[in-house]
Amino acid sequence: MAVFMVVLVIFLLLLCISSALLRWNEVRYRKKGLPPGTMGWPVFGETTEFLKQGPNFIKNQRARYGSFFKSHVLGCPTIVSMDPELNRYILMNEAKGLVPGYPQSMLDILGKCNIAAVHGSTHKYMRGALLSLISPTMIREQLLPTIDEFMRTHLSNWDDKIIDIQQKTKEMALLSSLKQIAGSDSSSISQAFMPEFFKLVLGTLSLPIDLPGTNYRRGFQARKNIVSMLRQLIKERRASKETHQDMLGCLMKSEENRYKLTDEEIIDQIITILYSGYETVSTTSMMAVKYLHDHPRVLQELRKEHLAIKAKKRPEDPINLIDLKSMSFTRAVIFETSRLATIVNGVLRKTTEEMELNGFVIPKGWRIYVYTREINYDPFLYPEPLSFNPWRWLDKSLESQNYLFIFGGGTRQCPGKELGIAEISTFLHYFVTRYRWEEVGGDTLMKFPRVEAPNGLHIRVSSY
Repeated sequence: MAVFMVVLVIFLLLLCISSALLRWNEVRYRKKGLPPGTMGWPVFGETTEFLKQGPNFIKNQRARYGSFFKSHVLGCPTIVSMDPELNRYILMNEAKGLVPGYPQSMLDILGKCNIAAVHGSTHKYMRGALLSLISPTMIREQLLPTIDEFMRTHLSNWDDKIIDIQQKTKEMALLSSLKQIAGSDSSSISQAFMPEFFKLVLGTLSLPIDLPGTNYRRGFQARKNIVSMLRQLIKERRASKETHQDMLGCLMKSEENRYKLTDEEIIDQIITILYSGYETVSTTSMMAVKYLHDHPRVLQELRKEHLAIKAKKRPEDPINLIDLKSMSFTRAVIFETSRLATIVNGVLRKTTEEMELNGFVIPKGWRIYVYTREINYDPFLYPEPLSFNPWRWLDKSLESQNYLFIFGGGTRQCPGKELGIAEISTFLHYFVTRYRWEEVGGDTLMKFPRVEAPNGLHIRVSSY
């Protein structure tokens, strides 16, 4: 009986402390003019609920507080905006007190010179340097041939095998980008680079708590290891004085390049290129394979497009820009996959000064989560929004409508959009013209915070 009473007292004490902490955190953020909402626990806020429940957490809060509410996620007080008009205004008006507001963990791990961390004239300069690497000319003359060569090799020898298409597309996205960045040197670092990069990615979406065993600590250490590898590569190239026709070679040509970057800026630029393309390319490729398997009529139309391209070429001829431009249905499949799977749920901005938005006063330094997921399922924009219907994108006006945010928006629209589409298109070309496949079965998919198959997505591949 005495033990029971002690346990009961401890339980009631913990309950009182918990209630007091929650109450204190709510009072702390109850400033005049703020939108409604809840703030959760001190430090942790509502991060656990946000990451576990994902879209359901957002929907529940919207049902209680409307489409503009406050919360506390990923280590900072945050306003969640779900209003399409307001989201468009926020994305189009970076100069008016709104700058990128990515979580501290992401900024720490990607580097202070990465394009998501800078704004104003520095962002313009860094974006210019990045765009010079992925210009239409660069894609046509250097990047597309490199991508084609890589995809031919990566997709060989899959016949009569059970493969995890999630793992294969992850490797594809990273190694293809590494090949574009470091050319022939990529093969010497890829095996050591890959596991470190995967840890870096996990660390970017975590609470910035620097303790042993946390994803943040592992991600930050992985960054150090990657920086060390890239520094060594730059040092070796300078010593050899050879000319390299790849992205790193272009960045290092300071005397010929209008964008003269320091080694630190070059390394952060490389990490940014790898990070920004990796998740969108790998996940969109995996989900395209999934949707094509589930929709045979779409697969038939896609395969027809690619077999027609293949019929006009010799086996050794690479995919070129003319081929790429003829892949109108492939482009539609990529857009529809990105929309329906919602590879990107939203983007983050931060206020540089106290400002009024939607009739509320947002304090300086608060994050604004421009939540764009629900727009992807708006029946007014996309009739039968839960149906996988690539044909809808053959109407080109859909690509230019005001509320298309699957590649970001405003001055922060993904600069590598067309390069990513080229990579996925080339992957699909060789995949659907070489193979047919069936799912082994039982693999589940998660849609938040990342689209992923926790246990892999396994398919049995046979030759076409």
